[in-house]
Amino acid sequence: TMRLGRFPIDELTPGMVGYLITGSKEVKETRVGDTITHRYNSCEKALPGYHEPKPMVFAGLYPTEADYFQDLRESIDKLKLNDASLFVEPESSGVLGFGFRCGFLGLLHMEIVTERLEREYNLDLITTVPSVEYKVHIGTGEVKVVDNPAHWPNPGSIDFMEEPWVSASTIVPAEYIGAIMKLAMERRGIYKTTEFLASDRAKLNFEFPLAEIVFDFYDRLKSITRGYASFDYEYKDYRESKLTKLDIMINNEPVDGLSMIVFHEKAYEWGRRTVDKLKELIPRQLFVVAIQAAIGGKVIARATVTAMRKDVTAKCYGGDITRKRKLLEKQKEGKKRMKQIGSVEIPKEAFIAVLKVDQ
Repeated sequence: TMRLGRFPIDELTPGMVGYLITGSKEVKETRVGDTITHRYNSCEKALPGYHEPKPMVFAGLYPTEADYFQDLRESIDKLKLNDASLFVEPESSGVLGFGFRCGFLGLLHMEIVTERLEREYNLDLITTVPSVEYKVHIGTGEVKVVDNPAHWPNPGSIDFMEEPWVSASTIVPAEYIGAIMKLAMERRGIYKTTEFLASDRAKLNFEFPLAEIVFDFYDRLKSITRGYASFDYEYKDYRESKLTKLDIMINNEPVDGLSMIVFHEKAYEWGRRTVDKLKELIPRQLFVVAIQAAIGGKVIARATVTAMRKDVTAKCYGGDITRKRKLLEKQKEGKKRMKQIGSVEIPKEAFIAVLKVDQ
């Protein structure tokens, strides 16, 4: 039944605003661009020109407090009503609890969605390290699409891997061309062409692995050009690459919210920087906290947060050294037991810091 206001009509023509009553129970069952047709006299194919948006960047969204999970669910459902390109599925993490795996069209889309959730719906969120969709070719011939480091297959079963590449362009004042070139090479960029739009302004064209620009590339670009550079990119293709999963462990327990898939030559550099940054942010406990970066169980970098200690020998004045040693050994045993049963609360700032570890 079609209606114009309160009046039923047979057709809606251009310029008219009306509504159609269907048997759909939920708004999210329909998408922008869907073709509406009759059940018994249906059209053969959908109207051309509409494509389902394909997410390019994936990240986990979790509430800082587990009690607010239902609020996050309702807020995302409301947001999806006017953003058909947002992909959402529930996921859980051993450290972060229950949340959602979200797919975004790009970096700007990701920032807008998280900002809207925090501002309009008054939520406090933790965003995990953004990732892209990798194609992992298994030795059996199967191709597995992976957008979450937690689902990375056993390295022994992998034949080869592919990652998405993008065509990118940036318009900058000519004086910053050298700085842009240096940044592009750091991010595995392939230089293509330079077009001079004016005597003092140039357009540089590159190809980048998408994974290299989803962290803080845009911030770095703006920083080195004093805000004058613009940046635009579009998906190009998938190319074979050598990738590895980098695990971050706190006291030998992997923290899946901090795990990431990185280019193998950058694995040590990322691991070193990440553990050093986390050492500054994780508060001291009553026991030693070991922060480690590992690849396939092999630790490649470590930092240690020293324990807070009470001076148990303060009451000993002079006397036999064995008394002091006995007290210190007793304290050491207590710290060891605490480490086995104690848990480390990871602050929200630690997850944010991983996104900006390059700085």
